[in-house]
Amino acid sequence: MGVETGRITTNIPGRLDRLPWARWHWMVVIGLGTVWILDGLEVTIVGSMSEALKPSDTGLGLSSFDIGMAGAVYVAGACIGALLFGQLTDRFGRKKLFLITLGVYIVATVLTAFSMTPLWYFCARFLTGMGIGGEYAAINSAIDELIPAKYRGRVDVAINGSFWIGAAAGSLLTIPLLDPTVVDPAWGWRLAFGLGAVLAVGILIVRRHVPESPRWLFIHGREDEGEQIVQDIEHTVEEESGQHLDPVDETITIRQRKTIGVVEIAHTVFTLYPRRSIVCFALFVGQAFLYNAFFFTYGDTLTTFLDVKQTGWYLAIFAASNFAGALLLSKLFDSVGRVRMIAGTYILSGLLLAATGVFLGSVTAVTLTLMGAIIFFFASAGASAAYLTASEVFPMETRALCIAFFYAIGTAAGGISGPLFFGWLIDQASASGDITKIAIGYFVGAALMIIGGLVQAFLGISAEGKSLESIAQPLTAEEPEPAAT
Repeated sequence: MGVETGRITTNIPGRLDRLPWARWHWMVVIGLGTVWILDGLEVTIVGSMSEALKPSDTGLGLSSFDIGMAGAVYVAGACIGALLFGQLTDRFGRKKLFLITLGVYIVATVLTAFSMTPLWYFCARFLTGMGIGGEYAAINSAIDELIPAKYRGRVDVAINGSFWIGAAAGSLLTIPLLDPTVVDPAWGWRLAFGLGAVLAVGILIVRRHVPESPRWLFIHGREDEGEQIVQDIEHTVEEESGQHLDPVDETITIRQRKTIGVVEIAHTVFTLYPRRSIVCFALFVGQAFLYNAFFFTYGDTLTTFLDVKQTGWYLAIFAASNFAGALLLSKLFDSVGRVRMIAGTYILSGLLLAATGVFLGSVTAVTLTLMGAIIFFFASAGASAAYLTASEVFPMETRALCIAFFYAIGTAAGGISGPLFFGWLIDQASASGDITKIAIGYFVGAALMIIGGLVQAFLGISAEGKSLESIAQPLTAEEPEPAAT
């Protein structure tokens, strides 16, 4: 794992975890957490703008195959970006990478808005995906290492759920932008992508003030910088909260390294934590298929079978329910506990989706949307907690890479195999005029969610209120955590 450069005993983790909530923490949440809004905006806008990109005079002359290809290219970029930037985040630091990944997103989104040919558009979508994928690894790592232990669950779940704020905004934005009486069709889709870049620039301005993770600094031989950052945070929090901070006695001894090899990290993680790896795999694949089972077929189901002409309002209601669930249930992941809440939300949403599949032949646009809103009120909280799980149950040196790995698995399963499978189901249903043929997709998504919930119930880790170091000691700690946990 690299050459040992020193050995220190520090109380930095305990000092960060004992902080009361203050305005400083909101700065971290706004600066880092808003990336999920961008992702939701991107995904929804692209889906809604597909028809606007087809005309050769006002769009790019894309075919239906090209639209699907662009989606696959975006997913491939997200997977590659997550893995590439994830290992760089563990190697070079959280701050450096969360600035770089947002910069990649901004440049790529501007390039998308100025696309002149299909190839240009594909390349820009790939780069956009890389930026978003890299963001997931860098941001989840930084947030968990800066937010106090007692608030970590609710903050992570709510922030990951904010994807749906972007999705709702994207749905509503498409209504005027796709109206030729309001915006010229040649400019509407370009403006939509440009708005994402404007929002990202605002986030970048705030993000510049978020510090590097002190936890990352002291492990990589930069404990003086870490100590100064923590002192500054403590001073700010004391002023903002009006509370005096008590001394912290809890310490950890670290064998510092400048670099730790990716191969060594991966070998260590899957050797020491096989059960945790199984849990993360089950959670990510389950939520990926759940969302594709319903959300991927939702718009087509409304227009093809239920005579809906404008899906934007329906999608906005669906998105609002997703965010409401993540926000309102988030506190319970700290109080009721991770295992019960994740298992409960996965199993319940799986059962509800299966029930919807059974009655699919008798639904209307309103009842289908209502069922979707109920299902995903619970599912969004559980899906958001999957990212929380991957970011807190593995050692600090591996955190970003583990997030990236499981994100890539879930994204690939949901974004590649999912659309192929569910697209085939839609074609079958459209050809026969029988909406119930889509139900098999619901049943597959439901089964995978229930399996994920059961895996969490039996193998999950009770991480609520605990320091990251007690959940999984750093690989460089004096006394490594025992194997097979």
